[in-house]
Amino acid sequence: MAEVIEQHLEDRLPELMQLERVGLFTRKEIKAIIKKASVLESKVQRRALFKEDFINYIQYEINLLELIKKRRARTRYMFKKEEVEFSIIHRIQNLFRRATSKWKEDIQLWLSYIAFCKKWNKKTQISKIFSSLLAIHPNKPALWIMAAKWELEDCFSSESARYLFLRALRFHPESPKLYQEYFRMELMSAERQRKEKQEFERAKMDLNELDYPEEILNGALAQIIYKEAVNKIKGAEFHLSLLSIAKLFSFTQDLQKEIYDHLQVLHAGDPLTWDFVARRELELESQLPEELASKQGKAAEVARREERTCAVYEEAVSSLATEAMWKCYVTFCLERFNRKTNNKELREKRQQRVMDVFKRAHEARLLPEDLYQQWFDMLLGLGLDEVALGVALAMTDCCPDSAARWQLQLQLLIRLDNSKVNERFEEAVRHLRAKDCLPLWSLWVEWSEGAHSQEDTEALFQKSLVATVPADSVTMKEKYLDWAYRTGGHKKAKKVFTSLRENRPFSIQFFRKMIQIEKEQETCKMLNLREYYERALREFGSVNSDLWLDYIKEELNHPCGKPENCGQIHWRAMKMLEGELVEEFVTKYSLLQMGQL
Repeated sequence: MAEVIEQHLEDRLPELMQLERVGLFTRKEIKAIIKKASVLESKVQRRALFKEDFINYIQYEINLLELIKKRRARTRYMFKKEEVEFSIIHRIQNLFRRATSKWKEDIQLWLSYIAFCKKWNKKTQISKIFSSLLAIHPNKPALWIMAAKWELEDCFSSESARYLFLRALRFHPESPKLYQEYFRMELMSAERQRKEKQEFERAKMDLNELDYPEEILNGALAQIIYKEAVNKIKGAEFHLSLLSIAKLFSFTQDLQKEIYDHLQVLHAGDPLTWDFVARRELELESQLPEELASKQGKAAEVARREERTCAVYEEAVSSLATEAMWKCYVTFCLERFNRKTNNKELREKRQQRVMDVFKRAHEARLLPEDLYQQWFDMLLGLGLDEVALGVALAMTDCCPDSAARWQLQLQLLIRLDNSKVNERFEEAVRHLRAKDCLPLWSLWVEWSEGAHSQEDTEALFQKSLVATVPADSVTMKEKYLDWAYRTGGHKKAKKVFTSLRENRPFSIQFFRKMIQIEKEQETCKMLNLREYYERALREFGSVNSDLWLDYIKEELNHPCGKPENCGQIHWRAMKMLEGELVEEFVTKYSLLQMGQL
């Protein structure tokens, strides 16, 4: 091993001598480089190899390259690159090659290798690296796409890119992303050929010797891929993704029409299809005469386009009355309503339309729950508080087992400072299952804290602990303790803790909160801290090593602590902790003893 290290260090001498001779580095710096390289080289030549050693060596060499580059720019000396930079780059490539051979599964290492070659203009190696990478990781479509993009965009080889995509599809015949990128690649290739042909025609060159078939120039290969893709992968979303790609290219009008027609035939019952068809009406070119192209005329044209779009949506919700379809319709109306316009008539039309669509979807019981909040915000913004309140009360009547609807209703009632808040809270917890009520109990106690007396709020907290399922009561206990400290200080918090300390289950945050409260007092009692730690360790001592360490720290650092207890606590921790937590505890305890934790 020593001979190999010496040989590699001797191989560096010519480049280092050049660096010193041309004045880029001093003799002292050269010696420092040799010393550092000797250490790094010994780590990558030993029998037991570690990936971090290779990464550190590579990073050091890259930093050296960057430093040389900066010093060349400063001194404006650009000669002897073959003897200096090329030698370092070759060494880095060898290190990457060894590392990727040893740790083949590390994709990030491969990608770092590729990025390095790109940055330092070693493009001839990248295709070979991709080939090796794909032989080891053929199950990752993203790598195939990356390799194909490299061949097309950097090597200008559509044939190689096409070959890679075809190979990838043999491994992943149902990958939407692969088909999308393959489709895009063929369109980009056709566009490039069209530009080449135009350049040759502009130069008045003879095109008879060049092969530019008209079908290929019009995207025939992309059309074949499209047909194969929609046979393999079903769904309107994928179909629309191909159409959106085709729309990026100006020569694909016929292909776009074909995709659009197939979309309407194959996915007539999909809300995405109707949504796309409707929004397409907004994109149709204006047929206004030039004399009407004023601001008023443009507003009228926008209104007509929106009317045509809504007509399609109306047909859609008539033939496909689903929640998803209504969501598309409502979302469109909201988008148009939120668009700014100075035309009063257009603004009023949009407002009336969105109000009507919201109401109809709600009456049909097909308005998604996530849109109710937007409806309320809109109504409140327009000053229609009573309408918003009526909708809020009605939406739980038609669906009383929805926790999300009750929460929205109660938030609105609190926002409007309505007198029925308490009554509706009680009705909500009666209708809902206990496991769905945690958000409502949290909201209820937060509201009660500002609206009711401390006695009423505490009674509500105690009621919530009984009404919620055990897993949810953990959260309410934390909120109860926090509220007690905020409103009644340490004395109140300790009283609440004492009342709950046998009422399982707990969370570790419950005990940590009480410990923090005790430590914030002017006279922090170690006796109380021991009680809290002991109770916490009784519940979580087998699954949390940090709790033991914090307990030891308290005994060491507290004025009334007993450092002699640390040995006993350590012994108990070793007995109680399970699995890898024992090793973790031992490591952290050692660091604590050395003063590094």
